[in-house]
Amino acid sequence: MDKIGKILEGMSDTMNAVKPPRMTALRELREAENGSPLSILIGTILSARTRDENTSVVVRKLFSRYKTARALAGAKISDVEKIIKSTGFYHVKAKRIIEVASIIDSKYSGKVPQTLDKLIELPGVGRKTANCVLVYAFDKPAIPVDTHVHRISNRLGLVKTKTPEDTEIELMKKIPKEHWIRINDTFVMYGQNICKPISPMCAVCQIKKECNYYKTR
Repeated sequence: MDKIGKILEGMSDTMNAVKPPRMTALRELREAENGSPLSILIGTILSARTRDENTSVVVRKLFSRYKTARALAGAKISDVEKIIKSTGFYHVKAKRIIEVASIIDSKYSGKVPQTLDKLIELPGVGRKTANCVLVYAFDKPAIPVDTHVHRISNRLGLVKTKTPEDTEIELMKKIPKEHWIRINDTFVMYGQNICKPISPMCAVCQIKKECNYYKTR
């Protein structure tokens, strides 16, 4: 097993030994009965600056009422705001997801595009969101980098970067493509449960021998 494979297994073993973690919001959406590419795209947009469990609940409510891109595109902003209010920044997010749904309906016949280039043309969709859609909606290899992936990659010494965008580029160079799909889900769960921003649980971590942060504490 290569280095990244060992790191991913060590993370999973640590989490299962301490307390099996709850699924990330995006994996939960993917495994839901209505886990459509559209719900994953909208869920990723809504997940900014909110808790995972909040995202899952809100997306389920939203898509129980608006089941297609066309339905969401035709929704009243005030109705959408009421449903997504708990995610924060709901005025901006409501306008954004209606706009995105409208473009998907009119330009892509209601189907979420499956390439990075087309996804990042959508309003408010950056590389992280686009990569999340590729991984969680279409099983396409990509490395979505959020704060957890960025922090842990730097702590482990896999990269030495200042921004998530730089981290993504470096990880794509260094990590074999066969591991890309697992990186976000595993690193995010590890960041939420073990390798926290403050007071990481180094004592229980089974990969600390690989970790530059631990060695220099």
